[in-house]
Amino acid sequence: MDKIIYLDHAATTPVRPEVLDAMLPYFTEKYGNPSGIYTFASKNRNDVNAARDIIASSIGAKPEEIYFTGGGSESDNWALKSVAEAYGNKGKHIITTKIEHHAILHTCEYLQKRGYEVTYLDVDERGVVDISSLKAAIRPDTILISVMFANNEIGTIEPVREIGRLAKSHGIIFHTDAVQAYGQLPIDVDDLNIDMLSSSGHKFNGPKGVGFLYVRSGIRIGSFIHGGQQERGRRAGTENVPGIIGIGKAAEIAISSLDERMVKETHLRDHLIKRLISEIPYTRLNGHESRRLPNNVNVSFQFIEGETILIMLDMAGICASAGSACTSGSVDPSHVLTAIGLPSEIAHGSVRFTLGYENTMEEIDYVADRVVEIVEKLRNMSPMYQDFIRRNRC
Repeated sequence: MDKIIYLDHAATTPVRPEVLDAMLPYFTEKYGNPSGIYTFASKNRNDVNAARDIIASSIGAKPEEIYFTGGGSESDNWALKSVAEAYGNKGKHIITTKIEHHAILHTCEYLQKRGYEVTYLDVDERGVVDISSLKAAIRPDTILISVMFANNEIGTIEPVREIGRLAKSHGIIFHTDAVQAYGQLPIDVDDLNIDMLSSSGHKFNGPKGVGFLYVRSGIRIGSFIHGGQQERGRRAGTENVPGIIGIGKAAEIAISSLDERMVKETHLRDHLIKRLISEIPYTRLNGHESRRLPNNVNVSFQFIEGETILIMLDMAGICASAGSACTSGSVDPSHVLTAIGLPSEIAHGSVRFTLGYENTMEEIDYVADRVVEIVEKLRNMSPMYQDFIRRNRC
């Protein structure tokens, strides 16, 4: 194939043409500041609120429960820090997991340095949080449970409904990082008992630099950025109007096409998994076999390095990732793969392919063909693999 095949949608996605078209007027023709009192500005305020309505409706929330942010990391930081500050007099214990995005893990480390205690739950070999372990970790001073909706590396979908039900029964706030799940899976915050939810526009074909935080009515949160009265006085700064319009349009398209995309991406995902596992020996799927994001394929190839595979895939015009895009370049194994029990030598041979709405079966077969060739070539050059083969022939 002459074109680039992009299979790194968990890292970022292309902006849909319809989204770009919706955004463009707000850079030039409709540039008014939504805080202005004149009609030229108030029209933009109305358009921002219309985008807020779309986001709220997509998760079964109220418009006043949606706060626009600069992205998923900001939303995660705001959720954890605001709960810690607002409810610190009730308790200083937080529960999360060992496989969270670093936006959660590093914020928890920040809070630990300020007197909060954090319990980091283990997961099983498929990346699933054990509800009984979560229940056992709850204390009288637990104020927050933060567990991601679906893992960004291995695609495992967590038992969010059970977690929400447990949190609610103990009067504990439940936050979920849904950056990878929103726009990929149906989400209803009331049905799932979610109190706070983070998302980012560029993960579902919207623009970068904009996200949202859902906060259930009645939960106290303070201002994350001090200054003006934007976002009901809790996030100061002139609104990113083009970005907000973009994330609203992207959400509208993502939700309306959700069922169709889930079916298509699951079919392509399972086809790629089947080919890689059946055609390449000593290959394992990372994450849950069925309870996984429709677009996620994370596999480990023994005896070779994932980074080398990526370089050779790049030469073939294929974009993929070694574990989390946010930690690429690190010499250490992914903290997620380590948490599910993969030994270092296998974790280092991991590659993540994440699909998007534009990918085709022809592309998937091309990728599978190239991976089969690349792995065979690299293993033929691997002393470790050759020694393994010799020992197993004896």
